[in-house]
Amino acid sequence: MSTEKKIKKSDMSLAQFVSETREKIGLSQTGLAKKSSLPIKTIEEIESGEELFLASTIRQKLARGLKLNPADIKIHEKHPDLSLLPETEQISIIKQRILNHDVEDLRCPVCDSKLVTRIAKMYDLEDNLILVPKARCEKCPFQIKG
Repeated sequence: MSTEKKIKKSDMSLAQFVSETREKIGLSQTGLAKKSSLPIKTIEEIESGEELFLASTIRQKLARGLKLNPADIKIHEKHPDLSLLPETEQISIIKQRILNHDVEDLRCPVCDSKLVTRIAKMYDLEDNLILVPKARCEKCPFQIKG
């Protein structure tokens, strides 16, 4: 029976699981961010469904804030099937279009749904600004993280 419960639990999205768990322990998004030592933006991105899977360090911090084991979170993550990834040239074209702000009709190369895009501003060790194109599909696990 516990195996059945685990299977049903893993059907819940990461966003839904984190949000419901946070509410059960009586924390706001800000409170969870503080307990997890994560930026509030990270919590917002997870709970809005922007992040479908997490880096291990984020998963560990989030688990600490939610008083869970990292494995309890990982079962709710959606890891993309690498066999679905498009050709490298196609990803390069998408990245360039994002950087050129040409995203009006940008579609997912896996399922043809709309891509949600943004440009992250980061700095290298010499404090030079680096613009990193990011995209995620509205429907499937396809993501471009930089």
